[in-house]
Amino acid sequence: MYESRTEEPLSRLRFLRRLSSHILVALALLALSLLIGMAGYMHFEHLPWRDAFLNAAMLLGGMGPVDAPKSDAGKLFAGCYALYAGLMFLIGVGVVLAPIVHRVLHKFHWQ
Repeated sequence: MYESRTEEPLSRLRFLRRLSSHILVALALLALSLLIGMAGYMHFEHLPWRDAFLNAAMLLGGMGPVDAPKSDAGKLFAGCYALYAGLMFLIGVGVVLAPIVHRVLHKFHWQ
């Protein structure tokens, strides 16, 4: 997927295209994660979609839920989703930073 040590670094335009594709993948992961969270809150806590969106978005953003879960199933879902949201944050940052880190390292080692 990336160029090897023996190849010349990508041009600025091709690098920006690569970076934008990585950003799109991270946004798709974010959207999918938001939909999973909304579905879980709607199913387990019987929240309307607006409140489910708010709770899922707040967890994905690292702020925590707005409505405290009331059912046991909702509490289990919220806990698992919070762990998932933290993992998705790290994965999203890694996906976006991967081409940047690769380019810096590649330019550093390029002769």
